[in-house]
Amino acid sequence: MNDLIYVYCLANSPPGLDAINHFSNLISLKVGDFYVVMKNVDRVEFSEENFKERISNIEWLEANAREHVTVINKIMEKCTVIPFKFGTIFHSDEGLRMFIADYSLSLTENFNYIEGKEEWAVKVFCDRQVLSERIDELSSEAAELEKQIMESSPGKAFLLKRKKTELIENEIGRLCKVYGQQYFNGFENLSESTSLNNLLPKEFTGREDTMILNAVFLVRKTRVGEFVSFVEQMKRTNDKSGFFIDSNGPWPPFSFISIKEK
Repeated sequence: MNDLIYVYCLANSPPGLDAINHFSNLISLKVGDFYVVMKNVDRVEFSEENFKERISNIEWLEANAREHVTVINKIMEKCTVIPFKFGTIFHSDEGLRMFIADYSLSLTENFNYIEGKEEWAVKVFCDRQVLSERIDELSSEAAELEKQIMESSPGKAFLLKRKKTELIENEIGRLCKVYGQQYFNGFENLSESTSLNNLLPKEFTGREDTMILNAVFLVRKTRVGEFVSFVEQMKRTNDKSGFFIDSNGPWPPFSFISIKEK
């Protein structure tokens, strides 16, 4: 029995039949000043208990989370949208309407804030081995220590090399913070708002290098071209420097929505 409501997003204008009909069972319902993009789902399958069990199934989770974002991306091709988190369920039409009534002012404020803007994600990674090989070029302290090593007796040079090994580790950490901040500042200058995410360990990224920046940026559509060009410029500039940039978008503005009850 399809008697629960699964909500993907709210739109501030009619999504259009082409977008709705692109997916099976999708519905657009006007509630107040907004358009709810939703579908009816089985009460048993999407009950709280069964939903928690299903999301432990990685294949089910990946497929459904991907579909959730795909629907929202399709709707946002023509509309400004407030995306809802994956798995947002309302138990009745009345509950959905009450939610929108209670939060209508905040919803309007959020629509005004994100109108004409897109979310873009940027991750920056550092190859510590490459930085280590370039350390004399990047660190004046390391360069000075290398000069002392070259001018010292074998015994003293041995001790200085040990000192430099420790210095290199500290300097790589410092350089990662410095360059991470520089990258962030560059992208921030092209954005309306920013949000920092936690740095992910290698076992989550599947990469051998180290993540030094994980951020999302709210970018005006009129400046997306500049933003993308800056990404490409940074990739070319730092192609062999040990820093690697991964940027993608546009995404629904999940990171920049803050809904507050009246």
